[in-house]
Amino acid sequence: MSAAIKNPFNHDLVPADTPLVNVQLDGQWVKVPKGLNVIEVAKRFGKFIPHYCYHPKLSIAGNCRMCLFEMGIPKLDAQRKPLLDDKGMPLINWLPRPQIACATQATEGMAIKTNSSLTRDCQEGITEFLLINHPLDCPICDQAGECRLQEYSYDFGRGRSRFVEEKVKKPKRVELGPRIVLDDERCILCSRCIRFAREIAKQDVIGFLNRGSYSTLTVYPGRPFDSNYSLNAVDICPVGALTSKDFRFKMRVWFLKETKSICTDCGTGCNVIIGSRENVVYRLTPRVNEEVNSHWMCDQGRLGFHYIHSKKRIIEPATHLNGSLFPLEWKEALRTVAQRLREFSPSEIAFLVSAKLTCEELFLLKKLMETLGKEGTVFSEIVPRKGVADFLLRSEDLNPNTLGTVYMGIGKKGEKLTELKEKIRAKEIKCLWAIHENPEEIEISEDLLRSLSFYVWQGLIPGPSIHTAHVLLAGASFAEKSGTMINIAGRLQKLHKAILCPGRAREDWRIFRDLLGEIGWNERSFENIGQVFEAMAQEVEIFKGLAWTSIGDLGIDLSQKCKA
Repeated sequence: MSAAIKNPFNHDLVPADTPLVNVQLDGQWVKVPKGLNVIEVAKRFGKFIPHYCYHPKLSIAGNCRMCLFEMGIPKLDAQRKPLLDDKGMPLINWLPRPQIACATQATEGMAIKTNSSLTRDCQEGITEFLLINHPLDCPICDQAGECRLQEYSYDFGRGRSRFVEEKVKKPKRVELGPRIVLDDERCILCSRCIRFAREIAKQDVIGFLNRGSYSTLTVYPGRPFDSNYSLNAVDICPVGALTSKDFRFKMRVWFLKETKSICTDCGTGCNVIIGSRENVVYRLTPRVNEEVNSHWMCDQGRLGFHYIHSKKRIIEPATHLNGSLFPLEWKEALRTVAQRLREFSPSEIAFLVSAKLTCEELFLLKKLMETLGKEGTVFSEIVPRKGVADFLLRSEDLNPNTLGTVYMGIGKKGEKLTELKEKIRAKEIKCLWAIHENPEEIEISEDLLRSLSFYVWQGLIPGPSIHTAHVLLAGASFAEKSGTMINIAGRLQKLHKAILCPGRAREDWRIFRDLLGEIGWNERSFENIGQVFEAMAQEVEIFKGLAWTSIGDLGIDLSQKCKA
Protein backbone atom coordinates (compact mmCIF):
# COMPACT_ATOMS: atom_id res chain seq x y z
CA MET A 1 0.00 0.00 0.00
CA SER A 2 1.33 3.38 -1.00
CA ALA A 3 2.08 5.80 1.81
CA ALA A 4 0.59 8.54 -0.37
CA ILE A 5 -2.76 6.79 -0.23
CA LYS A 6 -2.75 6.29 3.53
CA ASN A 7 -4.05 9.50 5.02
CA PRO A 8 -2.48 11.81 2.39
CA PHE A 9 -3.84 15.15 3.61
CA ASN A 10 -4.45 14.66 7.30
CA HIS A 11 -2.32 17.39 8.75
CA ASP A 12 -3.59 19.27 11.79
CA LEU A 13 -3.88 23.03 11.67
CA VAL A 14 -1.65 23.04 14.76
CA PRO A 15 0.32 20.11 16.24
CA ALA A 16 -1.49 18.02 18.84
CA ASP A 17 1.00 18.96 21.59
CA THR A 18 0.63 22.73 21.03
CA PRO A 19 0.30 24.61 24.36
CA LEU A 20 -2.99 26.33 25.14
CA VAL A 21 -3.42 30.09 25.50
CA ASN A 22 -6.20 32.25 26.95
CA VAL A 23 -8.26 34.11 24.35
CA GLN A 24 -11.29 36.31 24.91
CA LEU A 25 -13.97 35.40 22.36
CA ASP A 26 -16.94 37.77 22.29
CA GLY A 27 -16.47 38.56 25.98
CA GLN A 28 -15.82 35.03 27.17
CA TRP A 29 -12.38 33.70 28.03
CA VAL A 30 -11.56 30.35 26.42
CA LYS A 31 -8.47 28.17 26.01
CA VAL A 32 -7.29 27.35 22.49
CA PRO A 33 -4.07 26.01 20.93
CA LYS A 34 -1.47 28.70 20.42
CA GLY A 35 -1.14 29.66 16.76
CA LEU A 36 -4.61 28.49 15.71
CA ASN A 37 -6.10 31.02 13.29
CA VAL A 38 -9.08 33.07 14.43
CA ILE A 39 -11.55 31.48 11.97
CA GLU A 40 -10.84 28.07 13.53
CA VAL A 41 -10.88 29.52 17.05
CA ALA A 42 -14.40 30.84 16.47
CA LYS A 43 -15.52 27.58 14.81
CA ARG A 44 -14.48 25.53 17.85
CA PHE A 45 -16.96 27.46 19.95
CA GLY A 46 -19.85 27.49 17.51
CA LYS A 47 -19.24 30.97 16.11
CA PHE A 48 -19.00 31.69 12.42
CA ILE A 49 -16.68 34.16 10.73
CA PRO A 50 -17.58 34.53 7.03
CA HIS A 51 -14.77 33.92 4.57
CA TYR A 52 -14.12 33.15 0.90
CA CYS A 53 -10.41 32.63 0.30
CA TYR A 54 -9.63 30.64 3.43
CA HIS A 55 -9.63 26.84 3.18
CA PRO A 56 -8.20 24.63 5.96
CA LYS A 57 -6.20 22.52 3.49
CA LEU A 58 -4.70 25.40 1.50
CA SER A 59 -2.14 28.07 2.30
CA ILE A 60 -3.32 31.41 3.67
CA ALA A 61 -3.83 34.07 1.01
CA GLY A 62 -5.81 36.81 2.77
CA ASN A 63 -7.35 37.94 -0.53
CA CYS A 64 -11.03 38.44 0.14
CA ARG A 65 -10.94 40.40 3.46
CA MET A 66 -14.40 39.05 4.30
CA CYS A 67 -13.10 37.61 7.57
CA LEU A 68 -12.20 40.99 9.09
CA PHE A 69 -12.83 41.11 12.84
CA GLU A 70 -12.25 43.47 15.75
CA MET A 71 -9.13 42.54 17.68
CA GLY A 72 -7.88 43.46 21.11
CA ILE A 73 -4.52 43.04 22.84
CA PRO A 74 -3.66 43.14 26.55
CA LYS A 75 -3.13 46.58 28.15
CA LEU A 76 0.40 46.90 29.48
CA ASP A 77 1.79 48.76 32.49
CA ALA A 78 5.02 50.72 32.56
CA GLN A 79 6.98 47.47 32.89
CA ARG A 80 5.16 46.13 29.82
CA LYS A 81 3.31 43.53 31.84
CA PRO A 82 -0.41 42.91 31.27
CA LEU A 83 -2.84 44.79 33.48
CA LEU A 84 -5.27 42.32 35.06
CA ASP A 85 -8.91 42.63 36.10
CA ASP A 86 -10.36 41.37 39.39
CA LYS A 87 -10.57 37.84 37.93
CA GLY A 88 -6.89 37.81 37.00
CA MET A 89 -7.47 38.14 33.27
CA PRO A 90 -5.86 40.81 31.07
CA LEU A 91 -7.59 44.11 30.47
CA ILE A 92 -8.14 44.65 26.76
CA ASN A 93 -7.01 47.49 24.52
CA TRP A 94 -9.13 47.36 21.35
CA LEU A 95 -7.32 48.18 18.13
CA PRO A 96 -8.95 50.76 15.84
CA ARG A 97 -8.05 48.77 12.73
CA PRO A 98 -9.74 45.41 11.94
CA GLN A 99 -7.65 42.31 11.26
CA ILE A 100 -8.15 39.34 8.93
CA ALA A 101 -9.11 36.21 10.85
CA CYS A 102 -7.52 33.70 8.46
CA ALA A 103 -3.99 35.08 8.92
CA THR A 104 -4.23 36.09 12.59
CA GLN A 105 -3.10 33.48 15.07
CA ALA A 106 -4.19 33.01 18.65
CA THR A 107 -1.79 34.39 21.25
CA GLU A 108 -1.99 34.77 25.03
CA GLY A 109 -4.42 37.51 26.08
CA MET A 110 -5.81 38.18 22.58
CA ALA A 111 -9.42 39.36 22.35
CA ILE A 112 -11.80 38.76 19.44
CA LYS A 113 -15.13 40.32 18.55
CA THR A 114 -17.01 38.51 15.81
CA ASN A 115 -20.21 40.56 15.95
CA SER A 116 -19.28 44.12 16.90
CA SER A 117 -20.46 47.13 14.94
CA LEU A 118 -16.99 47.53 13.41
CA THR A 119 -17.02 43.88 12.30
CA ARG A 120 -20.49 44.18 10.79
CA ASP A 121 -19.55 47.38 8.95
CA CYS A 122 -16.52 45.61 7.47
CA GLN A 123 -18.60 42.64 6.36
CA GLU A 124 -21.19 44.89 4.74
CA GLY A 125 -18.52 46.92 2.99
CA ILE A 126 -16.67 43.91 1.59
CA THR A 127 -19.93 42.33 0.41
CA GLU A 128 -20.92 45.53 -1.37
CA PHE A 129 -17.47 45.79 -2.93
CA LEU A 130 -17.58 42.22 -4.26
CA LEU A 131 -21.04 42.75 -5.74
CA ILE A 132 -20.12 45.94 -7.63
CA ASN A 133 -19.11 44.15 -10.83
CA HIS A 134 -20.75 40.81 -10.13
CA PRO A 135 -23.39 39.83 -12.73
CA LEU A 136 -26.96 39.41 -11.55
CA ASP A 137 -27.34 35.94 -13.03
CA CYS A 138 -28.27 33.88 -9.96
CA PRO A 139 -31.34 32.46 -11.77
CA ILE A 140 -29.12 30.72 -14.35
CA CYS A 141 -26.02 30.09 -12.24
CA ASP A 142 -25.17 26.48 -11.39
CA GLN A 143 -23.86 27.58 -8.01
CA ALA A 144 -27.23 28.98 -6.92
CA GLY A 145 -28.28 27.23 -3.75
CA GLU A 146 -24.73 26.62 -2.55
CA CYS A 147 -23.10 29.97 -3.36
CA ARG A 148 -21.36 31.76 -0.52
CA LEU A 149 -21.66 35.14 -2.18
CA GLN A 150 -25.39 34.63 -2.51
CA GLU A 151 -25.69 33.52 1.12
CA TYR A 152 -23.48 36.27 2.50
CA SER A 153 -25.33 38.94 0.54
CA TYR A 154 -28.41 38.02 2.57
CA ASP A 155 -26.59 37.66 5.88
CA PHE A 156 -24.07 40.49 5.65
CA GLY A 157 -25.15 42.68 2.71
CA ARG A 158 -26.83 46.08 2.73
CA GLY A 159 -29.86 44.87 0.82
CA ARG A 160 -29.43 47.43 -1.94
CA SER A 161 -26.80 48.63 -4.39
CA ARG A 162 -25.42 52.14 -4.61
CA PHE A 163 -23.47 51.35 -7.79
CA VAL A 164 -24.92 53.13 -10.85
CA GLU A 165 -21.96 52.92 -13.26
CA GLU A 166 -21.44 50.33 -15.99
CA LYS A 167 -20.21 46.97 -14.72
CA VAL A 168 -16.87 45.66 -16.01
CA LYS A 169 -17.36 42.92 -18.60
CA LYS A 170 -15.13 39.84 -18.55
CA PRO A 171 -14.80 36.58 -20.53
CA LYS A 172 -17.60 34.04 -20.22
CA ARG A 173 -17.79 30.30 -21.02
CA VAL A 174 -14.00 29.92 -21.05
CA GLU A 175 -12.60 26.38 -21.00
CA LEU A 176 -9.90 26.15 -18.34
CA GLY A 177 -9.54 22.43 -19.01
CA PRO A 178 -11.37 19.46 -20.47
CA ARG A 179 -13.82 19.31 -17.55
CA ILE A 180 -14.07 22.92 -16.29
CA VAL A 181 -15.78 26.05 -17.62
CA LEU A 182 -14.98 29.55 -16.30
CA ASP A 183 -17.35 32.50 -16.11
CA ASP A 184 -14.87 35.20 -15.14
CA GLU A 185 -17.46 37.87 -14.35
CA ARG A 186 -18.45 35.80 -11.32
CA CYS A 187 -14.90 35.37 -10.02
CA ILE A 188 -14.19 37.18 -6.73
CA LEU A 189 -10.40 36.60 -6.97
CA CYS A 190 -10.22 34.39 -3.89
CA SER A 191 -7.39 32.34 -5.51
CA ARG A 192 -8.60 29.05 -4.03
CA CYS A 193 -8.36 27.33 -7.43
CA ILE A 194 -4.85 28.70 -7.99
CA ARG A 195 -3.62 27.41 -4.65
CA PHE A 196 -5.36 24.06 -5.09
CA ALA A 197 -3.77 23.53 -8.51
CA ARG A 198 -0.35 24.45 -7.18
CA GLU A 199 -0.40 22.83 -3.75
CA ILE A 200 -2.66 19.79 -4.04
CA ALA A 201 -2.96 18.86 -7.73
CA LYS A 202 0.70 19.80 -8.32
CA GLN A 203 -0.17 21.44 -11.64
CA ASP A 204 0.75 25.12 -11.39
CA VAL A 205 -1.11 26.39 -14.46
CA ILE A 206 -3.69 28.90 -13.16
CA GLY A 207 -3.13 32.57 -12.37
CA PHE A 208 -4.45 36.12 -12.52
CA LEU A 209 -3.89 38.66 -15.31
CA ASN A 210 -4.24 42.45 -15.14
CA ARG A 211 -5.05 44.52 -12.05
CA GLY A 212 -7.91 45.97 -10.08
CA SER A 213 -11.42 45.50 -11.46
CA TYR A 214 -9.91 44.13 -14.67
CA SER A 215 -8.13 41.19 -13.01
CA THR A 216 -8.91 37.98 -14.89
CA LEU A 217 -8.45 34.32 -14.01
CA THR A 218 -6.78 32.28 -16.73
CA VAL A 219 -4.57 29.29 -17.46
CA TYR A 220 -1.06 29.67 -18.81
CA PRO A 221 -0.85 29.64 -22.64
CA GLY A 222 -0.97 26.12 -24.02
CA ARG A 223 -1.27 24.56 -20.56
CA PRO A 224 -4.87 23.56 -19.74
CA PHE A 225 -5.84 22.52 -16.23
CA ASP A 226 -6.30 18.84 -17.07
CA SER A 227 -5.32 17.27 -13.76
CA ASN A 228 -7.28 14.19 -12.69
CA TYR A 229 -8.23 16.28 -9.64
CA SER A 230 -9.34 19.42 -11.48
CA LEU A 231 -13.02 19.22 -10.49
CA ASN A 232 -12.09 19.73 -6.84
CA ALA A 233 -11.46 23.34 -7.86
CA VAL A 234 -15.16 23.53 -8.79
CA ASP A 235 -16.08 22.19 -5.34
CA ILE A 236 -14.04 24.79 -3.47
CA CYS A 237 -14.95 27.75 -5.69
CA PRO A 238 -17.16 29.80 -3.33
CA VAL A 239 -19.13 31.32 -6.21
CA GLY A 240 -20.22 30.14 -9.66
CA ALA A 241 -17.05 31.10 -11.51
CA LEU A 242 -15.91 27.52 -12.06
CA THR A 243 -18.49 24.96 -13.16
CA SER A 244 -18.30 21.31 -14.12
CA LYS A 245 -19.05 20.54 -17.76
CA ASP A 246 -20.61 17.26 -16.70
CA PHE A 247 -23.06 18.81 -14.21
CA ARG A 248 -23.50 22.20 -15.89
CA PHE A 249 -27.21 23.12 -16.29
CA LYS A 250 -28.31 19.57 -15.39
CA MET A 251 -30.14 20.11 -12.10
CA ARG A 252 -30.77 22.66 -9.37
CA VAL A 253 -28.90 21.57 -6.28
CA TRP A 254 -31.85 22.13 -3.94
CA PHE A 255 -33.75 19.40 -5.79
CA LEU A 256 -31.01 16.84 -5.17
CA LYS A 257 -31.30 14.19 -2.49
CA GLU A 258 -27.91 13.78 -0.86
CA THR A 259 -26.83 10.29 0.23
CA LYS A 260 -23.59 9.51 2.05
CA SER A 261 -21.64 6.72 0.41
CA ILE A 262 -18.19 5.79 -0.94
CA CYS A 263 -16.59 5.80 -4.37
CA THR A 264 -16.14 2.30 -5.79
CA ASP A 265 -13.83 3.22 -8.67
CA CYS A 266 -10.66 2.06 -6.89
CA GLY A 267 -9.44 0.62 -3.62
CA THR A 268 -9.06 3.96 -1.82
CA GLY A 269 -12.79 4.23 -1.13
CA CYS A 270 -13.09 8.02 -1.11
CA ASN A 271 -16.08 9.21 0.89
CA VAL A 272 -18.69 10.81 -1.35
CA ILE A 273 -22.13 12.35 -1.43
CA ILE A 274 -24.41 10.98 -4.14
CA GLY A 275 -26.65 13.72 -5.53
CA SER A 276 -29.78 12.19 -7.03
CA ARG A 277 -33.32 13.04 -7.98
CA GLU A 278 -36.16 10.74 -9.04
CA ASN A 279 -33.85 7.71 -9.26
CA VAL A 280 -31.26 9.47 -11.41
CA VAL A 281 -27.73 10.16 -10.15
CA TYR A 282 -26.56 13.61 -11.28
CA ARG A 283 -23.25 13.98 -9.51
CA LEU A 284 -20.78 12.65 -6.96
CA THR A 285 -18.97 15.11 -4.70
CA PRO A 286 -16.31 14.39 -2.06
CA ARG A 287 -17.33 14.03 1.57
CA VAL A 288 -14.76 14.99 4.20
CA ASN A 289 -13.00 12.07 5.88
CA GLU A 290 -9.53 12.92 7.09
CA GLU A 291 -8.59 9.25 7.41
CA VAL A 292 -9.29 8.48 3.75
CA ASN A 293 -9.56 11.35 1.26
CA SER A 294 -9.72 14.59 3.28
CA HIS A 295 -11.78 17.04 1.17
CA TRP A 296 -10.90 15.64 -2.27
CA MET A 297 -11.53 12.92 -4.85
CA CYS A 298 -10.23 12.24 -8.35
CA ASP A 299 -12.17 13.22 -11.47
CA GLN A 300 -12.08 9.66 -12.74
CA GLY A 301 -14.01 8.38 -9.75
CA ARG A 302 -16.27 11.42 -9.64
CA LEU A 303 -17.43 10.96 -13.24
CA GLY A 304 -17.43 7.17 -13.19
CA PHE A 305 -21.12 6.73 -12.36
CA HIS A 306 -22.76 7.24 -15.76
CA TYR A 307 -22.79 3.53 -16.56
CA ILE A 308 -25.59 3.23 -13.98
CA HIS A 309 -28.02 4.74 -16.49
CA SER A 310 -26.65 3.06 -19.61
CA LYS A 311 -29.21 2.02 -22.21
CA LYS A 312 -27.28 -1.25 -22.54
CA ARG A 313 -28.03 -2.21 -18.95
CA ILE A 314 -29.96 -5.39 -18.15
CA ILE A 315 -32.93 -4.39 -15.97
CA GLU A 316 -34.85 -7.64 -15.59
CA PRO A 317 -34.11 -11.36 -15.30
CA ALA A 318 -34.14 -13.09 -18.66
CA THR A 319 -33.21 -16.14 -20.70
CA HIS A 320 -32.26 -16.64 -24.31
CA LEU A 321 -34.97 -18.19 -26.44
CA ASN A 322 -34.49 -18.71 -30.17
CA GLY A 323 -31.66 -16.20 -30.19
CA SER A 324 -33.61 -13.45 -28.42
CA LEU A 325 -33.87 -12.32 -24.80
CA PHE A 326 -37.04 -13.53 -23.13
CA PRO A 327 -37.96 -11.91 -19.77
CA LEU A 328 -38.53 -14.11 -16.72
CA GLU A 329 -40.22 -13.62 -13.39
CA TRP A 330 -37.70 -13.58 -10.54
CA LYS A 331 -39.13 -16.69 -8.90
CA GLU A 332 -38.96 -18.59 -12.17
CA ALA A 333 -35.40 -17.39 -12.88
CA LEU A 334 -34.11 -18.33 -9.42
CA ARG A 335 -35.90 -21.65 -9.45
CA THR A 336 -34.31 -22.45 -12.81
CA VAL A 337 -30.84 -21.55 -11.51
CA ALA A 338 -31.34 -23.60 -8.33
CA GLN A 339 -32.56 -26.65 -10.25
CA ARG A 340 -29.72 -26.53 -12.75
CA LEU A 341 -27.07 -26.05 -10.06
CA ARG A 342 -28.21 -29.26 -8.40
CA GLU A 343 -27.45 -31.16 -11.61
CA PHE A 344 -23.70 -30.65 -11.18
CA SER A 345 -21.22 -31.96 -8.68
CA PRO A 346 -19.51 -29.22 -6.62
CA SER A 347 -16.25 -29.62 -8.54
CA GLU A 348 -18.08 -28.89 -11.81
CA ILE A 349 -19.32 -25.46 -10.63
CA ALA A 350 -17.30 -22.24 -10.81
CA PHE A 351 -18.03 -18.71 -9.64
CA LEU A 352 -16.35 -15.73 -11.32
CA VAL A 353 -16.82 -13.08 -8.65
CA SER A 354 -16.37 -9.31 -8.69
CA ALA A 355 -14.42 -7.58 -5.93
CA LYS A 356 -16.94 -4.77 -6.35
CA LEU A 357 -19.47 -6.75 -4.32
CA THR A 358 -20.08 -5.66 -0.73
CA CYS A 359 -18.95 -7.74 2.22
CA GLU A 360 -22.57 -8.71 2.92
CA GLU A 361 -23.07 -9.93 -0.65
CA LEU A 362 -19.83 -11.91 -0.47
CA PHE A 363 -20.95 -13.43 2.84
CA LEU A 364 -24.22 -14.69 1.36
CA LEU A 365 -22.42 -15.87 -1.77
CA LYS A 366 -20.02 -17.82 0.42
CA LYS A 367 -23.01 -19.42 2.15
CA LEU A 368 -24.33 -20.37 -1.27
CA MET A 369 -21.01 -21.94 -2.24
CA GLU A 370 -20.85 -23.87 1.04
CA THR A 371 -24.39 -25.14 0.55
CA LEU A 372 -23.59 -26.32 -2.97
CA GLY A 373 -20.21 -27.71 -1.96
CA LYS A 374 -21.16 -29.97 0.95
CA GLU A 375 -19.77 -32.96 -0.91
CA GLY A 376 -16.87 -31.21 -2.60
CA THR A 377 -15.25 -27.87 -3.36
CA VAL A 378 -16.83 -25.18 -5.52
CA PHE A 379 -14.32 -23.24 -7.62
CA SER A 380 -14.29 -19.43 -7.10
CA GLU A 381 -12.04 -16.62 -8.22
CA ILE A 382 -12.10 -12.85 -8.56
CA VAL A 383 -10.93 -10.67 -11.44
CA PRO A 384 -8.05 -8.36 -10.41
CA ARG A 385 -7.97 -4.86 -11.87
CA LYS A 386 -4.69 -3.00 -11.82
CA GLY A 387 -4.16 0.65 -12.62
CA VAL A 388 -1.48 3.21 -11.92
CA ALA A 389 -1.40 4.74 -8.45
CA ASP A 390 -0.89 8.49 -8.43
CA PHE A 391 0.63 10.79 -5.82
CA LEU A 392 -2.71 11.51 -4.16
CA LEU A 393 -5.72 9.22 -3.93
CA ARG A 394 -5.81 6.95 -6.95
CA SER A 395 -5.00 3.38 -5.96
CA GLU A 396 -3.23 0.76 -8.04
CA ASP A 397 -6.01 -1.67 -7.09
CA LEU A 398 -9.09 -0.67 -9.09
CA ASN A 399 -11.35 -3.05 -7.14
CA PRO A 400 -12.96 -1.37 -4.12
CA ASN A 401 -13.32 -4.49 -1.94
CA THR A 402 -10.36 -6.78 -2.62
CA LEU A 403 -9.74 -7.21 1.11
CA GLY A 404 -13.39 -8.16 1.56
CA THR A 405 -12.98 -11.05 -0.86
CA VAL A 406 -9.79 -12.10 0.92
CA TYR A 407 -11.41 -12.28 4.35
CA MET A 408 -14.45 -14.07 2.96
CA GLY A 409 -12.19 -16.69 1.40
CA ILE A 410 -13.44 -16.10 -2.12
CA GLY A 411 -10.68 -16.35 -4.70
CA LYS A 412 -6.96 -15.69 -4.57
CA LYS A 413 -6.72 -12.27 -6.21
CA GLY A 414 -6.87 -13.67 -9.73
CA GLU A 415 -4.18 -16.33 -9.33
CA LYS A 416 -6.56 -19.10 -10.45
CA LEU A 417 -7.98 -17.50 -13.61
CA THR A 418 -5.73 -19.52 -15.91
CA GLU A 419 -6.77 -22.66 -14.06
CA LEU A 420 -10.43 -21.68 -14.55
CA LYS A 421 -10.00 -21.40 -18.30
CA GLU A 422 -8.16 -24.72 -18.49
CA LYS A 423 -10.84 -26.49 -16.46
CA ILE A 424 -13.59 -25.13 -18.73
CA ARG A 425 -11.60 -26.22 -21.78
CA ALA A 426 -11.12 -29.71 -20.29
CA LYS A 427 -14.84 -29.80 -19.40
CA GLU A 428 -13.99 -30.29 -15.74
CA ILE A 429 -16.08 -27.19 -15.07
CA LYS A 430 -19.48 -27.41 -16.71
CA CYS A 431 -21.34 -24.61 -14.88
CA LEU A 432 -20.13 -21.00 -14.64
CA TRP A 433 -21.78 -18.17 -12.72
CA ALA A 434 -20.26 -14.77 -13.57
CA ILE A 435 -21.22 -12.11 -11.02
CA HIS A 436 -20.66 -8.50 -12.11
CA GLU A 437 -17.88 -9.72 -14.39
CA ASN A 438 -17.78 -10.40 -18.13
CA PRO A 439 -15.70 -13.54 -18.82
CA GLU A 440 -14.64 -12.13 -22.21
CA GLU A 441 -12.52 -9.54 -20.38
CA ILE A 442 -10.30 -12.30 -18.96
CA GLU A 443 -10.04 -14.06 -22.33
CA ILE A 444 -12.65 -16.74 -21.76
CA SER A 445 -13.72 -16.96 -25.38
CA GLU A 446 -17.22 -17.26 -26.75
CA ASP A 447 -16.46 -20.85 -27.81
CA LEU A 448 -15.56 -21.76 -24.22
CA LEU A 449 -18.72 -20.13 -22.94
CA ARG A 450 -20.78 -22.07 -25.50
CA SER A 451 -19.18 -25.31 -24.31
CA LEU A 452 -20.61 -24.84 -20.81
CA SER A 453 -23.66 -26.89 -19.87
CA PHE A 454 -25.01 -23.95 -17.85
CA TYR A 455 -23.88 -20.32 -17.80
CA VAL A 456 -25.44 -17.72 -15.48
CA TRP A 457 -24.59 -14.05 -15.89
CA GLN A 458 -25.44 -11.54 -13.16
CA GLY A 459 -24.70 -7.84 -13.37
CA LEU A 460 -25.45 -4.56 -15.12
CA ILE A 461 -23.91 -4.21 -18.59
CA PRO A 462 -23.18 -7.46 -20.44
CA GLY A 463 -20.26 -8.19 -22.73
CA PRO A 464 -20.41 -9.19 -26.41
CA SER A 465 -20.87 -12.90 -25.63
CA ILE A 466 -23.92 -12.44 -23.45
CA HIS A 467 -26.05 -14.42 -25.93
CA THR A 468 -24.29 -17.55 -24.68
CA ALA A 469 -25.77 -17.12 -21.17
CA HIS A 470 -28.64 -19.42 -20.27
CA VAL A 471 -29.99 -17.15 -17.50
CA LEU A 472 -29.39 -13.44 -16.91
CA LEU A 473 -29.91 -11.92 -13.46
CA ALA A 474 -30.21 -8.13 -13.25
CA GLY A 475 -28.12 -6.81 -10.35
CA ALA A 476 -27.61 -3.44 -8.66
CA SER A 477 -24.99 -0.69 -8.92
CA PHE A 478 -23.19 0.83 -5.94
CA ALA A 479 -25.76 3.64 -5.80
CA GLU A 480 -28.66 1.20 -5.56
CA LYS A 481 -27.64 -0.78 -2.50
CA SER A 482 -26.36 -0.55 1.04
CA GLY A 483 -23.50 -2.53 2.52
CA THR A 484 -19.87 -2.36 3.56
CA MET A 485 -16.48 -2.58 1.89
CA ILE A 486 -12.89 -2.67 3.18
CA ASN A 487 -10.52 -0.29 1.42
CA ILE A 488 -6.84 -0.92 0.75
CA ALA A 489 -5.87 0.68 4.08
CA GLY A 490 -8.10 -1.76 5.98
CA ARG A 491 -10.92 0.67 6.72
CA LEU A 492 -14.45 -0.72 6.84
CA GLN A 493 -16.85 1.78 5.26
CA LYS A 494 -20.53 1.94 4.39
CA LEU A 495 -22.38 2.38 1.14
CA HIS A 496 -25.92 3.72 1.41
CA LYS A 497 -28.72 3.18 -1.08
CA ALA A 498 -29.39 6.43 -2.96
CA ILE A 499 -31.75 5.34 -5.74
CA LEU A 500 -33.96 2.39 -6.63
CA CYS A 501 -32.88 -0.30 -9.05
CA PRO A 502 -34.25 0.32 -12.56
CA GLY A 503 -36.96 -1.92 -13.97
CA ARG A 504 -37.04 -5.24 -12.16
CA ALA A 505 -33.36 -5.33 -11.25
CA ARG A 506 -32.59 -6.36 -7.67
CA GLU A 507 -29.98 -5.74 -5.02
CA ASP A 508 -27.50 -8.59 -5.28
CA TRP A 509 -27.74 -9.62 -1.64
CA ARG A 510 -31.46 -10.20 -2.13
CA ILE A 511 -30.72 -12.37 -5.18
CA PHE A 512 -28.31 -14.53 -3.14
CA ARG A 513 -30.71 -14.68 -0.18
CA ASP A 514 -33.63 -15.82 -2.31
CA LEU A 515 -31.50 -18.33 -4.19
CA LEU A 516 -30.31 -19.79 -0.89
CA GLY A 517 -33.96 -20.34 -0.05
CA GLU A 518 -34.56 -22.06 -3.37
CA ILE A 519 -31.62 -24.38 -2.80
CA GLY A 520 -32.92 -25.31 0.63
CA TRP A 521 -30.78 -23.24 3.03
CA ASN A 522 -33.17 -22.11 5.74
CA GLU A 523 -30.91 -21.43 8.69
CA ARG A 524 -31.95 -17.79 8.80
CA SER A 525 -34.04 -15.30 6.83
CA PHE A 526 -32.71 -11.78 6.31
CA GLU A 527 -35.05 -8.82 5.95
CA ASN A 528 -32.46 -6.05 5.68
CA ILE A 529 -28.76 -5.51 5.18
CA GLY A 530 -28.20 -4.82 8.87
CA GLN A 531 -29.29 -8.37 9.71
CA VAL A 532 -26.87 -9.77 7.15
CA PHE A 533 -24.06 -7.76 8.73
CA GLU A 534 -24.96 -9.04 12.21
CA ALA A 535 -24.81 -12.65 10.97
CA MET A 536 -21.51 -11.93 9.25
CA ALA A 537 -20.10 -10.37 12.43
CA GLN A 538 -20.91 -13.56 14.34
CA GLU A 539 -19.12 -15.86 11.90
CA VAL A 540 -16.31 -13.93 10.19
CA GLU A 541 -13.37 -13.22 12.48
CA ILE A 542 -12.46 -9.76 11.23
CA PHE A 543 -16.00 -8.45 11.84
CA LYS A 544 -16.50 -9.95 15.28
CA GLY A 545 -17.59 -7.44 17.92
CA LEU A 546 -18.92 -4.99 15.32
CA ALA A 547 -22.51 -3.86 14.76
CA TRP A 548 -24.06 -2.26 11.68
CA THR A 549 -24.98 0.84 13.69
CA SER A 550 -21.46 1.20 15.13
CA ILE A 551 -19.69 1.73 11.80
CA GLY A 552 -20.73 5.37 11.42
CA ASP A 553 -20.34 7.73 8.48
CA LEU A 554 -16.53 7.69 8.58
CA GLY A 555 -16.01 3.95 8.94
CA ILE A 556 -13.92 1.85 11.31
CA ASP A 557 -10.20 1.15 11.09
CA LEU A 558 -9.63 -2.61 10.84
CA SER A 559 -6.01 -2.33 9.73
CA GLN A 560 -4.64 -3.96 12.89
CA LYS A 561 -7.02 -6.89 12.45
CA CYS A 562 -6.01 -7.08 8.79
CA LYS A 563 -2.34 -7.34 9.74
CA ALA A 564 -3.13 -10.04 12.25
